[in-house]
Amino acid sequence: MRFVLALIAALLASGSAYAVQPDEVLKDPVLEHRARDISSGLRCLVCQNQSIDDSDATLAKDLRLLVRERLSAGDTDEQVRTFLVQRYGEFVLLKPTFGAHTFLLWLTPALVLVLGGFGAYAALRRRPRTVAALDKAEQEALDALLKRDQDAL
Repeated sequence: MRFVLALIAALLASGSAYAVQPDEVLKDPVLEHRARDISSGLRCLVCQNQSIDDSDATLAKDLRLLVRERLSAGDTDEQVRTFLVQRYGEFVLLKPTFGAHTFLLWLTPALVLVLGGFGAYAALRRRPRTVAALDKAEQEALDALLKRDQDAL
């Protein structure tokens, strides 16, 4: 039991682990904060589901160093992102920009919801709304069952 509690405490205490190595960290805390902000929005091209800030891949380290290098050279955050998009394509961004080339990517979820709602509406409209009345034999059988249940109580 103590082991389980210790394991849970360790998991709760361990925040998000960054792959940034101490030798990569910039001396200027403002530049380092900007570098972390940029690198958290860039996709690791090896891992593809992690930011370069979280990835241990060699290419991710190279990209982190490149971001810090460009910031140290005086580039703005947008210039760094633009440079990386020009070099690696828009796939490097974890959140692609909204444009003509990504129009379908951004609007597909809304389109699926609208089409699903239309399909559900059409299916509900096709359903019969009236309940067929019981014929005389069915009504007599139902009355007999109800009478039998009443007598049993």
